[in-house]
Amino acid sequence: MKSKKPEIYIARKFDKTLLAWKSRDNRLPLIVEGARQVGKSECIEHFAEGRYSSFVEINFVERPEFKGVVRDGYSTENIIRNISQIDTRFRFDPGTTLVFFDEIQEFPDIATSLKFFAQDGRFDVICSGSLLGLNVQRIRSLSVGYQDHEKMFSLDFEEFLKAKGYTDSHIEDVYEHLVEARPLNEAVANAYARLFLDYCALGGMPEVVANYIARGTFEQTTSIQKRIVSDYRIDIQKYSEGLDPVRILSVFDSIAPQLAKENKKFQLSRVERGARKKDYWGCVEWLLQAGVVNLCNRLDFPELPLAAHAESDFYKIYMGDTGLLVSMLDRDSQEDVRIRRNLGTWKGGLFENIVGEALVKAGERLFYYKRDNSPLEMDFFLRAGDDIVPIEVKAENSRGKSLRTLIDSEHYPEVRWGVKVVNGNVGFERDVLTIPQWCAFLLPRLVRDFDARRRVS
Repeated sequence: MKSKKPEIYIARKFDKTLLAWKSRDNRLPLIVEGARQVGKSECIEHFAEGRYSSFVEINFVERPEFKGVVRDGYSTENIIRNISQIDTRFRFDPGTTLVFFDEIQEFPDIATSLKFFAQDGRFDVICSGSLLGLNVQRIRSLSVGYQDHEKMFSLDFEEFLKAKGYTDSHIEDVYEHLVEARPLNEAVANAYARLFLDYCALGGMPEVVANYIARGTFEQTTSIQKRIVSDYRIDIQKYSEGLDPVRILSVFDSIAPQLAKENKKFQLSRVERGARKKDYWGCVEWLLQAGVVNLCNRLDFPELPLAAHAESDFYKIYMGDTGLLVSMLDRDSQEDVRIRRNLGTWKGGLFENIVGEALVKAGERLFYYKRDNSPLEMDFFLRAGDDIVPIEVKAENSRGKSLRTLIDSEHYPEVRWGVKVVNGNVGFERDVLTIPQWCAFLLPRLVRDFDARRRVS
């Protein structure tokens, strides 16, 4: 089911991605990937307004008759002729037409035509949809070398702030405080923290945020979120080609309760007694490719390059949108977040999810470290030049024992400083930069710009 189009358009970072694509010489057809209902179609439709004299939108779910456009072959001439025969309202003006193939998971064969559109060069082409199951590989393999790919996510906290009226100058002012390790004005910090708690409950799905902005309340929030989760469950049953949909659903339903545990490493034994990786890895991969979840791999040792030390058999699974995660909790836990504003009772799992989500949306891969037979554990790592920067996430502002160990121990020479993400203000002491939880979206940029070695601990 396609999400209801928001009555207001919320500006997205992906708007700039589309503009950058359009500015390229000899641009290739673009495939926009991302989870269902993150706003792909609305963003592309908004982008087309005023930039093209003709916008040809083909939605293969709403109008399945368009699957017949390739009956005479995949050449551009054949396809535009057949499209115009099915709907005579469409115009194809060379150089000023955008052809938008939406919901292509329903008709992945259309990707074969991208080679011909690229070679023809008269029309811009964008494809979008929830690339689910085997359709991911199928679509990517068709017309290899004649397509570009970009991934879109639900709104991050920065986009949410801008939807609430904040500007780039507000964000830059916050960033200057972080990079200078200068505490924020308490009243200002508290205002951001209150909005962050709203964002934790809402998440970044455009329909949810637009409803909240329009009403100024949480009215209908949970029902919209639950409908989206229900649509995900329908997708799992519909597109689980070659996999057992019951197993995928079992993994999906196990994410929230496992994150609530003290040990947040995802355990298949909690999904099914005696479960084996070979029976379930495809299920995890399906959810990952669909954009529904984020995966955080364990490192065998925190050393550069991080990806070379990732262990595929040990991982945490986070939901791709924290608001949807909240909607999957029991009623009391939902009320803790939305009404009582008490997120700390959930053992920090919710904050880990939202920090991991922020890092993925900023283009980072997730890694954690857990030393065997030891309480030493670190939530995330980022790279800053020749430094590995550990990121410890705290529900409040308690001491970071593992962070202190990594920095002080000679066993981790590439760890010279770290970041503690807390319910508090900005500070810097003994090579630890402390930042508020709501600043997580700035972390990748911050660790590159922050020079801990110039500061006096």
